[in-house]
Amino acid sequence: MADAPTPQEPPIPERPRFFWPGGLSARLLTLTILFVAFGGALSLPPALAAFEEQWLLDRVRAAELASLAPEVAPDRVVSEQLKTELLRGAGVEIVAISNEKIRSLVFASTDRTAKAPYLVDLRGNVGLDLLAPFRTLFSAPDSRMRVMAAPRFRKADFVEFVAPDAELKKALVGYLWRVVLIIAFVSAMAGVLVYLTLNYFLVRPMQRITYAMERFRADPDDPQARVPLSGRRDEIGRAESELDRMQADLRVALNSRARLAALGEAVAKINHDLKNMLTSAQIASERLAALKDPKVSQALPRLERALDRAVSLASGVLAYGKTQEPAPESRPVRLAAVLEAAAEEARLTPEGVRLASDVDAADQVVADPDQLHRILVNLLRNAREAIEHQEGRDAPGEVAVSVAYPDNFTVIRVADNGPGLPERARDRLFQPFAGSGRPDGAGLGLAIARELAQGHGGDLVLAESGPAGAVFEVRLPGAPPRARKASAS
Repeated sequence: MADAPTPQEPPIPERPRFFWPGGLSARLLTLTILFVAFGGALSLPPALAAFEEQWLLDRVRAAELASLAPEVAPDRVVSEQLKTELLRGAGVEIVAISNEKIRSLVFASTDRTAKAPYLVDLRGNVGLDLLAPFRTLFSAPDSRMRVMAAPRFRKADFVEFVAPDAELKKALVGYLWRVVLIIAFVSAMAGVLVYLTLNYFLVRPMQRITYAMERFRADPDDPQARVPLSGRRDEIGRAESELDRMQADLRVALNSRARLAALGEAVAKINHDLKNMLTSAQIASERLAALKDPKVSQALPRLERALDRAVSLASGVLAYGKTQEPAPESRPVRLAAVLEAAAEEARLTPEGVRLASDVDAADQVVADPDQLHRILVNLLRNAREAIEHQEGRDAPGEVAVSVAYPDNFTVIRVADNGPGLPERARDRLFQPFAGSGRPDGAGLGLAIARELAQGHGGDLVLAESGPAGAVFEVRLPGAPPRARKASAS
């Protein structure tokens, strides 16, 4: 025999290749700082371009003022010493003026290099050249620049100068570091402020919700697992309210499940003895059938049917071991006969709570007779108990039953003149152990009846409820031909 294949372990997820904080607070702080820093980085090119343009314009004005020296000097002659001082003060090598398209050289340094300069034209630019600062920063060593700009202090076409770009490059680097430090400081401060604000309004409430969910998962009965409601009207407040409702619903469901488990265990223990008792009752009924008493013969069929239903129910509980119901064996049955037997088992009497039937003897429904009997018994018994437990009641109790056949459906309407259902019981009306309107009720009758109706493909609904009483409707698919004729006539 070949060896069975060994189960393979699930693949281990790969860890991220970069560091990423695990907590929401750390991620929020990191992302805030990064986004603010990114926004500041976007402002670097225009800031550097504006700084470079202003720096060059200052040099142009200094060169322009230096060009006026020959016009105010005696005999319009400038000494070599004064010319050198003017060029050094302006930080340039050559100053020239263009007037009426005639370019004239004003000053020229004798120790200038022969390397050709690159052109920077500041005349009538529409906007900043955002790439100019980076060309300056990454230019070759000992580069020279030729700057042309419109004059301010004299009439001319333009003023130009030639100078090394080392001083401008040094100024740009210093300005760049100052801007980077400012952006880093602003990013850190903005990140901290945004982090503190969002941490107070978002992260801390989410941590409380997460902590409550973890405590509830570990122990649903822990009172500390309940999330404290802050009363906020935003999404956080809605999340807290919904989590609180969900925890309450889950506690009810878990309690119902525990009670159902205990009930199932108890039923499993007593089921064997119950079947023995029912068998003894069947033997006794067979002996009674041999007495030939007319009254016994009249009551005996009902007793036998009740015993058969009890044996069938006990066998079903033993076979399924749960609240699962067997599939219905639907067939046309006369509703009046089933209703009469259900009213007798629900203890409706003319002296107490009476049955007011508007069901014709020929009316039929398509259903499983035993399950339909159980549905009607639960509804009639609940109606009787609600009327009998109503305080200060003087009028006689009545349960009215009628049947209609709309759109190939059978609708059995059960109405009582009791106190109606309390508001707290309507929301969980069909939940086991939760839908009872009386303190001593188990809340199983309506849940079982609805499950049986849904097993037929129909439903059981609360149609009306108020001070005048409650009305339930059993809706079953299909309508026998005889019933259709009766409703049509």
